[in-house]
Amino acid sequence: MTASQPGADRNEVLTSVERADGATVCVVGLGYVGLPLAVAFDRAGHAVVGYDVDTVKVGRLADGTDTTGDLGDDQVADSDVSFTADPALVATADYVVITVPTPLGEGNIPDLSAVEAAAGSVGEHLSPGTTVVLESTVYPGATREVLVPAIEDASGFTCGEEFAVGYSPERASPGDADRGLDGVVKIVSGQTDRVRAELAELYRTVADEGVYEAPSIEAAEAAKVFENVQRDVNIALMNELAMACDHIGVDVHAALEAAGTKWNFHDEYRPGLVGGHCIPIDPHYLAHRAEQAGFTTDLLLTSRRVNESVPGHVADLALRALNERGKVLGESRLLLLGVTYKPNVGDIRDSKVADIAAELRTFDVSVQGYDPHADPAEVRRHVGLDLQSSLAFDGFDGVVVATPHDAFAGFDLDAMAEALADAPVLVDVSGLFDADEARAAGFDYRRL
Repeated sequence: MTASQPGADRNEVLTSVERADGATVCVVGLGYVGLPLAVAFDRAGHAVVGYDVDTVKVGRLADGTDTTGDLGDDQVADSDVSFTADPALVATADYVVITVPTPLGEGNIPDLSAVEAAAGSVGEHLSPGTTVVLESTVYPGATREVLVPAIEDASGFTCGEEFAVGYSPERASPGDADRGLDGVVKIVSGQTDRVRAELAELYRTVADEGVYEAPSIEAAEAAKVFENVQRDVNIALMNELAMACDHIGVDVHAALEAAGTKWNFHDEYRPGLVGGHCIPIDPHYLAHRAEQAGFTTDLLLTSRRVNESVPGHVADLALRALNERGKVLGESRLLLLGVTYKPNVGDIRDSKVADIAAELRTFDVSVQGYDPHADPAEVRRHVGLDLQSSLAFDGFDGVVVATPHDAFAGFDLDAMAEALADAPVLVDVSGLFDADEARAAGFDYRRL
């Protein structure tokens, strides 16, 4: 493993790259997607350059530190990836894979500035004959309409002549050992049949579950956003049913269990918070592109609004429970268990727990958090919530189980209720605890 900072001796780095077997792959962007990909290509026998503009990150990676928390330090330290902040090393690559973030800007408009910046850096150092692959989530058409022009402008080359492009959407689930890069089918597309076939062979070296060759780049781009649009819409239906049942006094989970006895009822979806860096974002990419074409995606946008309203509903469940227990809201304290966007990971990107905390604070309820996976400094900076260093229930009027980490499942409800203030409340967003046991322990139990 080597590292290169701007101004470092390129010859030393190039020597280590040229010794490796197979194609030379440069991965641009070393986050949750790029780092596992770079390490996987390295394990498959390719020479790999891992490029990122963050010099601090590059230094930590060169020292053998897994900056994502998903791989483990050993995998990074044992790799021969040449981590660098020098874009000139792009020139050594047969394939350049771009894995930079694609967030939303103001008004939920897709922000492709990182893609354009990466394409510009790649273009400035691109060697003729290189194939550039975009893995970032984009709307259909963005590879040709955004990536290609940016590379052409920076390089002076023409796509299809001096360089080629492809698209292969990332599909791994951070923190899920069974749904990493080697646990999902990899979609691959290219601007021509030949490019697609070449990329399929490249990705087969790291995709144990196989490769699916999409007939066009646009089909592959659309497939990626479709995956998360489908989940968003189905979860939104469950959330709307849950909120409707709360208003009319029906146990939505009892109703769902009963409905699930019919052979054609789909019971894999349940009400819940929808956070993270994919599901809340990807639908807006498709909606934006459709709007440009003159079509409004009503169902998709309505589903987004429903799911964005859920944190407010969770806070309302807690507020009503406090009121019914005779608590004074301005004097009440709640402990939020779990602040990451999904169980058993440390990722807090777009966690909806921040929205729950903000809504509770508007009613002067004091909130604190506890999460065994999250970094307290990051939570304070991005969520605005203080985390306990060690779990303590004393002095709190209740608990909101926002993220059902496995570590919480074994909690003793009787001991928890005993430690809390009199007449405690328990809002269990995903139903981690048994409702009857919670009520028997003395809780006012509510579930989304």
